[in-house]
Amino acid sequence: MSNLNQDQMRAGAHTADAAAIDQGLRSYMLGVYNYMAGALAITGLVAYAAFAMAVTQTAGGLELTSFGQMIYTSPLRWVLMLAPLGMVFFLGFRINKMSLSAAQITFWAYSALMGLSLSTIFLVFTGNSIATTFFVTAAAFGSLSLYGYTTKRSLSAMGSFMMMGLFGIIIAMLVNLFLQSSALQFAISAIGVVIFAGLTAWDTQRIKEMYFVGDSAVVAGKKAVMGALSLYLDFINMFMFLLQFLGNQRS
Repeated sequence: MSNLNQDQMRAGAHTADAAAIDQGLRSYMLGVYNYMAGALAITGLVAYAAFAMAVTQTAGGLELTSFGQMIYTSPLRWVLMLAPLGMVFFLGFRINKMSLSAAQITFWAYSALMGLSLSTIFLVFTGNSIATTFFVTAAAFGSLSLYGYTTKRSLSAMGSFMMMGLFGIIIAMLVNLFLQSSALQFAISAIGVVIFAGLTAWDTQRIKEMYFVGDSAVVAGKKAVMGALSLYLDFINMFMFLLQFLGNQRS
């Protein structure tokens, strides 16, 4: 009888531990998605606000204001293009030495800089097609991320393959800066959508596996920020590649 009671106690403790881990994991993943959604909102608002201040509507079409000339045609445009990349590396290398609040501020600042950098899409594509592409991307991202979260199959092999593919399209994009080939650009966009679709599922699984019930609030918070950064980059890149197919250019 005593052995039976002990077995029941162990089973009850195991169930309680599993429930605590499950609740903690849900809270952790919710934090990741909240960070990501907040960053996307900041990026979108900054991008649209920058575009609105950068152009003025005339009878002949859109014309750049002095602010638009500063951010789109002056040497400052290179700073706006490269600064987000620099902040990604900075956050990745320094996050363990940063406070949680500093990591959060850096993440929000990065998303705002991305908004300035991406505001140029409003010069090229119509607002309706940008909105349509965003919602298509959101639907695809949600499905892929849900798959990555729920699947029992390890996606590590696929993730490694997708990372190799990512380096490949980066090289192809650099080459196409000189070739200016529309056929190569089409291929890059198509492959890019596939790669970031796969990375979305893999990153979600990887972020889920990063969760540890014994982490302090600060450590869990930093993991959530870095997880949100990975998913944010997956979303933005998938959106930009899809825009090459779904976006209607301004006349």
